[in-house]
Amino acid sequence: MAQIGAAATSAVPFTDPSSYKDNLIGTLLAIFGNLLISVSLSVQKYSHVRLAGSKDSRAYYCTKTWWCGLFLMLAGELGVFSSYAFAPLSLITPLSAVSTIATSILGFIFIREKWKPNEFLRRYIFSFFGCALTIIGTYLFVTFGPNTHEKLSAENIIKHVIGWPVLLFLLLEIIAFCLLLYFYKTKDAKYLMVILLLVALLGSMTVVTVKAVSGMIVLTIQGSMQLTYPIFYVMFVCMVATAVFQATFLSQASQIYDAAQIACLNYIFSTIFAITAGAIFYLEFNKEQALHICMFLLGCVITFAGVFLITRNRKKSKSFEPYVAMDTMPALPNIHDKGRTVQPDYNGSFSYGALVNSIPSDENYTPATLAIVQEQHNSKASLAPFYQVLDHKKD
Repeated sequence: MAQIGAAATSAVPFTDPSSYKDNLIGTLLAIFGNLLISVSLSVQKYSHVRLAGSKDSRAYYCTKTWWCGLFLMLAGELGVFSSYAFAPLSLITPLSAVSTIATSILGFIFIREKWKPNEFLRRYIFSFFGCALTIIGTYLFVTFGPNTHEKLSAENIIKHVIGWPVLLFLLLEIIAFCLLLYFYKTKDAKYLMVILLLVALLGSMTVVTVKAVSGMIVLTIQGSMQLTYPIFYVMFVCMVATAVFQATFLSQASQIYDAAQIACLNYIFSTIFAITAGAIFYLEFNKEQALHICMFLLGCVITFAGVFLITRNRKKSKSFEPYVAMDTMPALPNIHDKGRTVQPDYNGSFSYGALVNSIPSDENYTPATLAIVQEQHNSKASLAPFYQVLDHKKD
């Protein structure tokens, strides 16, 4: 009986009780940081809208509201950055869905428009259902997420970097990134999938380096100096470079495609690549049971569906053109390719844009005279001369 009990005990993977505490700290920091980021974006947007609707001539960065939003954003980013030092990468990255839920709720609270019950149900039923799915999925992947605990010292990070799985993974990522970048630049393949795959490949390296840098900073604060190792600065430079290129590609995508599509697909691709990078680089799923891994993946899939429903309900932005577009009429001149924003008048008409005057131009007009008499005062004043006014009289 004792041997059976010992065998059963050895079958269960050993988990350090302190890892649960670290996971809890990292999860709470990530949730708190994403909530602060959502609130900061709403506060800054409120500042812009308030300035646009008032006669205040100040710039947006001169208002207290905008600076308050900026400080909240910095605090949120600091919380998310610190969370990578405590919890596994595969657990922190999907928690950015909390920001999507908070943004959806804050946007609904600050909506100022009248609606009827049937219109409200039709417009926001997908958002509420998406929020519910995202909350359920978040609970699943947090509960069944990896529970690994490793002190990210410089020596441990170097061991991970020089391992053959990491080197093979980096080689495949570099090849995939170069191929996508070739098609994006040379073949002008500016498809949304191509751009967001580039962002996801860069993002997987960003989260890996963020976890390494934050882990070494935390160990340094705790008394074990890690900033003297060259690997810290290598990871820091990679973190900054990949984050900058990520922002560049996302900015280019936002100029072509709708923000809702970008938010949904970017979350899905970035989460998938980040989980894969965490599993290969930090071996986060090595000691996990198959059932826990399946439930974790199920939670991620449910969260993906929830984020899709939330972003699906957002209105697509429509560009406003203050003129009548004449692109489909080859007989009329077009100056859209010259960088101008106002279409010129055609045939000398005195109407705006491409709107032509309804009165035919070949009709003749005859002048008529009207007497305009100047008021006579006590002084001796002569009569004012007659002025000629054009009257639209046809022959």
